[in-house]
Amino acid sequence: MFDQKLINGMKNFNQLIHVLLALALGVACVMVIWDFGLKASEAWQAGNAATGFFQALGSLFILWTLSTLISAEMNYLQTGRTYVRVFVEVAMISVIREMIVQPVQVISSPGHEANFNPIHYGLLLAALLIIGIVYKLVSETNTAHEPPIE
Repeated sequence: MFDQKLINGMKNFNQLIHVLLALALGVACVMVIWDFGLKASEAWQAGNAATGFFQALGSLFILWTLSTLISAEMNYLQTGRTYVRVFVEVAMISVIREMIVQPVQVISSPGHEANFNPIHYGLLLAALLIIGIVYKLVSETNTAHEPPIE
């Protein structure tokens, strides 16, 4: 009897934590959108729109990650399940973001020829390829088990 009440209490507490996580992710999305606007505005006013936009684009990739996590939270709150695909997708987004932001940082820094590391960039490409393959494999196995999106 006590065990069942404790388990139910912990389930309810866990549900509350996930609701708070979803709300925090929503607030983080608003903050990232605000940051993107500020960065783009500052770059435009400085007359450096192209470089500033690509740096601000890094913020949008963070927004993409947050959106993926919000979708995962909604799915968890509805079904009680979390899929591995979510974590693989977040990893893929992070690598793509790094591949876009890194060259912009190199170009915008003084003496950019010395700062570019082609081996690092090649490793990012290899990581993206591996993560893409894992994502494809995980997506194919999860598709048969996931409920349809409504």
